[in-house]
Amino acid sequence: MVFEPLRCRRLALGEAMRRREFITLLGGAAVAWPVAARAQQDERVRRIGVILPAAADDAEVQIWLAAFLQALAQLGWTIGRNMRVDIHWATPSAAKIRQHAAELAAKAPDVILTGGTSTAATMLQATRTVPIVFSTVVDPVGSGLIDSLARPDGNATGFLLFEYSLGGKWLELLKQIAPTVTRVAVLRDTSTASGTGQFGTIQAVAPSLKVDVLPVNMGEAADLERAIATFARSPNGGLILAGSGLAILHRDLIIALAARHKLPAIYYERFYAAAGGLVSYGSDRIELYRLAAGYVDRILRGEKPADLPVQAPTKFELVINLKTAKALGLTVPPSLLASANEVIE
Repeated sequence: MVFEPLRCRRLALGEAMRRREFITLLGGAAVAWPVAARAQQDERVRRIGVILPAAADDAEVQIWLAAFLQALAQLGWTIGRNMRVDIHWATPSAAKIRQHAAELAAKAPDVILTGGTSTAATMLQATRTVPIVFSTVVDPVGSGLIDSLARPDGNATGFLLFEYSLGGKWLELLKQIAPTVTRVAVLRDTSTASGTGQFGTIQAVAPSLKVDVLPVNMGEAADLERAIATFARSPNGGLILAGSGLAILHRDLIIALAARHKLPAIYYERFYAAAGGLVSYGSDRIELYRLAAGYVDRILRGEKPADLPVQAPTKFELVINLKTAKALGLTVPPSLLASANEVIE
């Protein structure tokens, strides 16, 4: 993978403005959603269901959803004219996700947008007829969501958050920014196929970098705190956060634990570095939600999910938090800084 050239050192201001615009859009849309009665008589109102494993007040997930709605608007879909959106904030609870999936399937919308594996898999258990577009799944074949990336051959298709090979890059970057690290805890969710797959890739690369890796299975917050505290008792440790719904749920806690125990950590997405994490490298989730809108548009215009190949991301972001690096006593190599898409100071 090749890093994109450094465009500028975007501090939080530019990104915050962009994200506030998304939240403003979402807020405006929320007011308009009930107004389906204004639809033109000569244009059919299409129904889009959305199920997300987050609470309605999760600001980061609101940004992703707003990007999806903005992209749909650019494709000609207007809430209250030719589109109606039914959003289910299912929270990360498996029981709540099942409940909301059943409710949404019973409404039989024209197409359903899901987030990652937890919502996509549960939605597929609830319906095998309503078209489903997932926006950020890691291993849809291994998770049993589809038959193949090229030919999904069912009622679901969508976009990968990343491929397993990214795990090796995370370990390489962690060693670059913290060369003294010789032990790495990989925080993973074993309830999904991707949790095991990501760890396996990192484990395969570890010997060449002279690093010992061990898994930390995520679950309850208290268990995670104990596991990281135990790991941090020995020197030269670092953390890798593998992608999962639990990683999003515990994101603030994980960043805080890394800071408390002075553990260099790398994350799979920008918002961790923006919130105080040391470094992140991964796909642009906002872009993936925009792309998902494109698939929803194509399905609403008559295409079938089975004919739409699952696509891997092509845009990756390296984000470095220099403030956190300084707090950890780390000097970031100039070559790494030059490769960064964003440097937070």
